Amino acid sequence: MKDGYLDFANSPMGAKLVNALGLPKPLPLERYKAGDPVVKGTVLVGGSVDAQLLESLAGFFKGMGVQTAAHDRLPQWVSVANKAGLTTGRWGGNGKPGEKVKALVFDATGLSDSTQTDALYWFFHDTARSLLPCARVVVIGRPPEECSSPRKATVQRSLEGLTRSLGKELKKGSNAQLVYVSEGAEGNIESTLRFLLSARSTYVSAQVIRVGKPVGELVKPADWAKPLTGKKVLVTGASRGIGAAIAETMARDGAQVIVLDVPQALAGAEEVAKKIGGKAMGLDIGAADAPQKLVEAAKADGGWDVIVHNAGITRDKTIANMKEQIWQLVVNVNLSTQERINDAMVETGALKSGGRIVCVSSISGISGNMGQTNYAVSKAGVIGMVQANAPIYAQKGITINAVAPGFIETQMTAAIPFTIREAGRRMNSMSQGGQPVDVAEAICWYASPASSGVNANVIRVCGQSLIGA
Repeated sequence: MKDGYLDFANSPMGAKLVNALGLPKPLPLERYKAGDPVVKGTVLVGGSVDAQLLESLAGFFKGMGVQTAAHDRLPQWVSVANKAGLTTGRWGGNGKPGEKVKALVFDATGLSDSTQTDALYWFFHDTARSLLPCARVVVIGRPPEECSSPRKATVQRSLEGLTRSLGKELKKGSNAQLVYVSEGAEGNIESTLRFLLSARSTYVSAQVIRVGKPVGELVKPADWAKPLTGKKVLVTGASRGIGAAIAETMARDGAQVIVLDVPQALAGAEEVAKKIGGKAMGLDIGAADAPQKLVEAAKADGGWDVIVHNAGITRDKTIANMKEQIWQLVVNVNLSTQERINDAMVETGALKSGGRIVCVSSISGISGNMGQTNYAVSKAGVIGMVQANAPIYAQKGITINAVAPGFIETQMTAAIPFTIREAGRRMNSMSQGGQPVDVAEAICWYASPASSGVNANVIRVCGQSLIGA
């Protein structure tokens, strides 16, 4: 659905009125287009004393074709970058800022005590006003639960407060993320960096991502523009909206997509499949025999590599007014069905080793929502399913992760009353709703063979919504 206020606020007359009244002024967000570079501008690098990932970062930036600069409190970046074959220089100095930059990357892995947080202050104090619109900020730390001392765990946990606050302060369509990297997993972060530094992550902000040692084999794609080449992907609920966007984005990234929806929506699924060169499948996934039918279809196709559980329904009522069958229907379709399908596909090998399971949860499953107890139970359950099964599926080389969308512009949100719809759009750090492709981009990152170090993550695609923040 079109956001008329966004267009008005960015028109010459509208901008004057919005500024005069102090109203939110959402900036049109940059979104990835095929052929775009990872970063459209300079990446400014900072770090703590004893920053541990600089050499790894230099290698990744070289592969991305990124131009970098060194903050004056991290002069060693110049020599590290030059050794990796990067063209780089120093940014600012003598209390004066340098050029405008597109991204900030701060290596905080060396922070071991709260008294060292001044390094964070100086870097972001110096650079916050030097960001271009739709900029990216990535802070890299160590998982607090894996730190060797309480003080190091304390300061590493403090990074969450930093990035969540930065996400709200930066404005102009910019975002900030925290990536916790386990020791020994430094080589597994390239796919995550490519996602977070690019326009693919435009509606993801203030999230905490954990990257560990690879589940199964870490496979870097021959072509990063098409990381899913040769992969067979099932997307459920894919005849329209977010599901169709997932199917289209997967196909753009090289995948062969099976577009699944209920039989009554088969015509829409066939239309999507024809558009992307995929296959359509009509099946009620809530039926008792659905898991077995999917296993048979996958095996007949030589096995599938990725399952995206997008299909879901809402039947909203306060619990006092809700019929039992409505409760059961929503929980069955949104949660129990996913459990049965996952069990069948993993146990039979219909989902191949090295496979990916990506689930669609919701911000409602994190924060709850009035009149959605059944939906919130199902979507919170999806998060529980992901976290509980991640170590089990990892033994078969399979990862499982989830996205939790916030307000996304779809036919469903278009039907929401105007006042509630506007509140949903504006109550986030981007001051606007997301697009179906924003959810799809995050799912494609999870699905990449290079994301084998990303497991048991639940990432909100919500523009840093104030609900559940």
